Amino acid sequence: MKRCFLFLFFSLITMCGFTQGMEDMWDSSTTGKTHPNIHWFNEAKFGLFIHWGLYSKLAGTWNGKHYYGSGEWIMNQAKIPVKDYRKIAASFNPVKFNADQWAQLAQDAGVRYLVITAKHHEGFSMFDSKVTDYDIVDATPYKKDPMKALAVATRKRGIQFGFYYSQFQDWYEPNGGRNTWDYDESKKDYQLYYQRKSIPQLKELLSNYGPLGIVWFDTPGGMTKAETEAFVNELRRLQPRSLFSSRVGQGLGDYRDFGDSEVPPTPIGGAWESIYTHNDTWGYIAHDFNFKSPKEIIQLLANVASKGGNLMLNVGPDGDGNIPYYSAKFLKETGKWLKENGESIYGTTAGFIPVQPWGVTTAKPGKLFLHVFKLPLNDTLLVPGFSADVSKVYTLMGKSPLGFSKRGRDLYISLTSLQQSHSPNTVFVVEYKGSSPAYNAMAPVTVSSTYEQNPIHAANAQTKGKARVQSLTYSYYYGDWKHTTCVTDMSSPNDAAEFSIRVTDPGDYRFILEYACPKEQAGQEGCLEIAGKTFFFRTLRTSDYDRKVPLMFIKHSVALYTVEKPGVYHIVVKPYKQGKELFKLKSIIAEPI
Repeated sequence: MKRCFLFLFFSLITMCGFTQGMEDMWDSSTTGKTHPNIHWFNEAKFGLFIHWGLYSKLAGTWNGKHYYGSGEWIMNQAKIPVKDYRKIAASFNPVKFNADQWAQLAQDAGVRYLVITAKHHEGFSMFDSKVTDYDIVDATPYKKDPMKALAVATRKRGIQFGFYYSQFQDWYEPNGGRNTWDYDESKKDYQLYYQRKSIPQLKELLSNYGPLGIVWFDTPGGMTKAETEAFVNELRRLQPRSLFSSRVGQGLGDYRDFGDSEVPPTPIGGAWESIYTHNDTWGYIAHDFNFKSPKEIIQLLANVASKGGNLMLNVGPDGDGNIPYYSAKFLKETGKWLKENGESIYGTTAGFIPVQPWGVTTAKPGKLFLHVFKLPLNDTLLVPGFSADVSKVYTLMGKSPLGFSKRGRDLYISLTSLQQSHSPNTVFVVEYKGSSPAYNAMAPVTVSSTYEQNPIHAANAQTKGKARVQSLTYSYYYGDWKHTTCVTDMSSPNDAAEFSIRVTDPGDYRFILEYACPKEQAGQEGCLEIAGKTFFFRTLRTSDYDRKVPLMFIKHSVALYTVEKPGVYHIVVKPYKQGKELFKLKSIIAEPI
C-alpha cells in the first residue's frame, strides 16, 4: 500500500537521526493517558543513549572524505549504495566490546536507564535476527549478539534496559523509507516492509531479551493513525509494562520526546524526555572532540529536571566496541556529583521558583532544592516568592546548616559560613511546612548587582500585536540541531515584547539586546523603554535564518539606566516605525556597572 503523503511527512523530518519538531507531532489529547509503569521513568531523571552500528566502523570518513555532524547518517550523506555499504559488515568485528564495562560505566555515571540502537536507519541489525541475514551475527566476523550480554549486564546493576528501533526509515531495504539514491520512493510498498521486517524484528526484540523498560521508536511514517494503533497494540501484548516513546507516531507514545537538543523554556506537566548527545554526533566520528564537560552535563541535567523532565545523554562507541575516552571520563565525573547530590535530581519534580540569576530549582514534598550555578558576590542568596513557612536551610553535601531570614515572600539565605565551592552546581536544601507554593510564570525576573549578568529570556516576554514567542530550530553540522526561544514577528510599533523585572539593588545597569538579524532587516530603528524612558537603537546584521546553518546572535548594548530604588520595573522592546521584522530577540541582559 503506497503512501504518497510520505513526501509531505518527510518535510517535517530532520536530516539527523531524530526529528527536529517532534513536539509538533505529539497529540496533546493523549497526554492524559498514563501508562501504569510510568512511575519508574518519572523517578529516573537520567538515561544513557547509545548509538552503535556499521557507521561506527566508518567513524565519519568515506572514500577519504570527512563528514561532520550525525555520524549515523553517513550512508545518507555520502549516498553510499547498498551494495557498497553492506561490505562494511564483513570487517565489522567489535572484539573490544565488554557488556559489563559498558553497564558499569552507566552505573558509575548515575544513569537509571539505558537505550541502545538495535537498528538505525542504515538497516543493519545489531542483534541476532532471524528475519534477515544483515545482522551482527550472520554478516560479520563477530558472530555474537552484544544485545543479549548488555541486557543481562544492565539489569544486574538495576538499570532499566531498552531498545531504539527505526521502525520506518531503512536505507537497506527496497521498501524501507528514505533511501532515494538506490530505490524509487514512489514505487515502495511500505506496508510490505512493515510486515516482512519492521514488525517481525520488533517482535523479536520484545520476545527474546527479557523485560524492556523502553522501546524507543524513531521517524514514523507509512501508516495511518488506525494502522499505527494496530501496530502499537500488537506490540504491547508482548510487553505490556514496556514504555513506548512518542516517536512511535500519531500521539500514541507513553511519554513525550522533544526535538534533539531541546528543553522547554518553562516547566511542563506529564512524563517527558530531552535528548542530547555528548559531542556533535550521535554515531561515532573519530574527528569530533566537542565533548560536553562534566560541568555542562551536570548543569544541563539540573536544568532539564527543573522543568520536570528526564535527560537522556548519548554516547557513540567506536567500531571496535570502545566508549570514547572523554565520554567515559566525563560521565564518571557526572556520576561522582550525582553520588553526593542525587537526592536533588532523582525522584524530583519541577521546582516552583522560576529561573534565577543563580540557577534553577527542583522539588520534593516539603523540600526545595536550589541548584546554584553562580554564587552571589555578597554571600546572600535571594529566593523570591517563597511563601511557605521555612523550617531549615542547609547544604545538600555535608548537611551544613545555613542562616536564613524571611521578609514577606522573600527568603534570604546567608552563605557567609559556606566554604569556597568549586562545584559546577552547589545544591542547597530548603525544608518547609505545608503545601508547595504554586509556580508563578508571571513573576518578575530577578535583576541583581550581585551577579555579573542577569539574563531576561524571551520566554519571559508578554507579547503585544503580532509579536510571538517562538522556538527556532537550526543546526551547526549536519543534523546537529539546536533550539532557541525568541520573540519574533515584531514589524510595527504595535508589536512589542514586554518584560517585568525586579531590580533588587539601586545603581547603574547596562541593558544589552541579544538578537539575530539578517541583512535585509538590518539598519532598522527600534526602541527599548524602561520605566517610561526611551532608548533608541539601530539593528545590526548577524545572519540569515536557515534551519540548516547556525543562527548567529549579537549582544548589542543599547541602554544605560540608573535604578534609584529597588522595585519592579517594566521593559518594552519594539520597532520605532513600521517596517520588516525588527529581529529575533533571544534575551535582554541586565549588566550592573
